[in-house]
Amino acid sequence: MTAISPNERSATAFAPAGVGNIGVGFDLLGHTIDGPRDHATVRRIDAPEVRVVAVRGSGANVERIPFDLERNTAGLALRALHAGLGLTHGFEIELDKGIPIGAGLGGSAASCVAALVAANALLDRPMSRVALYPYAIEGESASSQSRQGDNVGPMLLGGITLATLTHLIPLPVPDWLHCVVVHPDQVLETRRARAVLTDPYPLSTVVRHGAHLALFVTGLERGDIDLIRAGLQDVLVEPRRASLIPGFARVKAAAIAYNALGASLSGAGPSVFAWFPSKAAAEAAAPAMQAGFAEAGYDSRVWVSPVNGPKAELV
Repeated sequence: MTAISPNERSATAFAPAGVGNIGVGFDLLGHTIDGPRDHATVRRIDAPEVRVVAVRGSGANVERIPFDLERNTAGLALRALHAGLGLTHGFEIELDKGIPIGAGLGGSAASCVAALVAANALLDRPMSRVALYPYAIEGESASSQSRQGDNVGPMLLGGITLATLTHLIPLPVPDWLHCVVVHPDQVLETRRARAVLTDPYPLSTVVRHGAHLALFVTGLERGDIDLIRAGLQDVLVEPRRASLIPGFARVKAAAIAYNALGASLSGAGPSVFAWFPSKAAAEAAAPAMQAGFAEAGYDSRVWVSPVNGPKAELV
């Protein structure tokens, strides 16, 4: 719990970008990265309502972010918090977007979490991060039209989390684990990426997926590089989404050629992530992964980060 002076009526917080799903953990696993961030400034107001009053940012499509609470993740989250606690005061929200929109880096979740952390600091009795989690899930639903915590969970706690609708559990992260995240100049809306997942899966595919997930989580618990490598394979979602992202196959192949433990889509894409056994290995692979998108005709940005990334904090 973090509180500010009782006399303060404004607070600003950031939330980091993240890698949703981590390939094998669709809608369950995620981790943050030390890279781009969203900021939210929240003011406590006397009127018992929630308002989004400003959205800023230099990236493409920022002007498309709605002010309507039903469609704005930060606004919907704070409205849920306001109703859930029966508050007699309200909030005004200003968002400063640093995470690219439609990138698969959790931008909608970051705005939501940053606003919640800032608003929480203005409460007479600030809540724990876990207690904020249901409101974050509600806020995130404004973007995806579904409820999952693989992005908001790690942003609240940092590092890797196992996030279900009822539980938010931090998972152990070996210090040596590093990742590369490459974001091409492409936009892929989450709703479009989810549309390709509607057809049923064969039981054999579901069983293989469960085996990989079990190996992966066990590998994290034990710090076992071989188990992590064996588990970090997405047979469920990646095969259906890969064709939506020009250059994906080249980028993944480049990561594997540099001894990545695994590589897949970050969230719904089009960003691609890969895990490596050291910072040096990640830094060596990053240019080659960017070259994969360049060969497909796309410029890109790249970040190298510990997998045990930061959590949202007041600034």
